[in-house]
Amino acid sequence: MSIAQFEEISLIVGIGGLISLMLFILYRLGKDSGAGSFGTFIIFLALGMGIVGFAAKSVIKLLIAI
Repeated sequence: MSIAQFEEISLIVGIGGLISLMLFILYRLGKDSGAGSFGTFIIFLALGMGIVGFAAKSVIKLLIAI
């Protein structure tokens, strides 16, 4: 395994773990604040845009490489 392959795998695993932690934090924020189902949806929508941006960046890189 080359250093570049290790870095690519580490990035995916590390960012995946951080995204999972962020989703848990968003869930707890919605639950503990008593936001209700619509408020929790808005929290996930607004704060989850960073996750969508990161995933879109990866998909766009794959599409450009083809």
